[in-house]
Amino acid sequence: MAKIQTVLGLIEPSEAGVTMCHEHLKMEFHTMYTPHPDPKIQDQKNDDITMENLWWIRQHPYSSMKNLYLNDVQEAVVAEMEYYKSNGGGTIVDNTTIGIERDINFLQKVSKETGVNVVSGSGYYVESARPETVAMTVEEMAEVMTTDITSGCDDTDIKCGCIGEIGCSWPLGPSEKRAVQASGMVQQDLGCPVIFHPGRHPDAPFELVRIYQEAGGRVDKLIMSHLDRTFTDVDRLIEFARLGCYCEYDLFGVENSHYQFSENLDMPNDAERIRRIKSLVYAGFEDRITIAHDIHTKNRLMKYGGHGFSHILLNILPKMQQRGISKKVAYKMVVENPKRWLAFIPPN
Repeated sequence: MAKIQTVLGLIEPSEAGVTMCHEHLKMEFHTMYTPHPDPKIQDQKNDDITMENLWWIRQHPYSSMKNLYLNDVQEAVVAEMEYYKSNGGGTIVDNTTIGIERDINFLQKVSKETGVNVVSGSGYYVESARPETVAMTVEEMAEVMTTDITSGCDDTDIKCGCIGEIGCSWPLGPSEKRAVQASGMVQQDLGCPVIFHPGRHPDAPFELVRIYQEAGGRVDKLIMSHLDRTFTDVDRLIEFARLGCYCEYDLFGVENSHYQFSENLDMPNDAERIRRIKSLVYAGFEDRITIAHDIHTKNRLMKYGGHGFSHILLNILPKMQQRGISKKVAYKMVVENPKRWLAFIPPN
């Protein structure tokens, strides 16, 4: 029978409960540092995060080096997981892969201490974050992913329960393409769930699905992340949804329209995310939607005045119901759809 593979072992899909399919509990994102446009503030890039500089960090979160490390706030993350559990949270999928410093032992510690199920992802982030692995072949990447899921990762016996996030740029880098192909191959062999981080262009998700399917991957076991910042046109979003993968809005809590990685894009706020999701629901895709926060910087943690990992539970699910999405459909996005995506039959 199909199970969900967590860092503490296999669980029944019914045990997952409310699940956020795209989060980070511990990671390093320093390779994505982006200089602040003001030279005076550039000089503050290594300063601690304080109430006095939080105003510019919220506007330019990738211009503060201290903001890009989630590896030194372990107590705060554990406290947030306890709070998440107390608010009805059941499972977190940690999408930290090679290039942004996965810590599988910490993920297991969090799960043991808080009772939150944690599923760890295997694979490779964008090329620029992992120069030491860009020469790997498809077969070599596939072997690592297979080992992570069947035997254990990072010299432990702790197993990953999904592939991804597989980091992809626009245009797609050669090593990134090989990672996508390896994902498709391993998915075909193991039946495991896969999640992609697409490049910042509306053609990128289509390209990734094609490459993945050509390599043998099942589209109904694939989540395409970050559609918040990828599709601005609803018709294009619906066209993509027809391909059959899960459509994920996973930047809930980001209310700032300024998006440093794509200055020409206005990042949607939560209200707009709900409107776009509502369009997917009305078009018949309620069984193919997942949502999350993708917390990957300090300023989004409650300790630093951010919305935290419970934001969707406390604020978004009720708001969806106020905006015409039924409670049943809203909870599909955090319970039924995630458990269907995560469940597979692990090899003996």
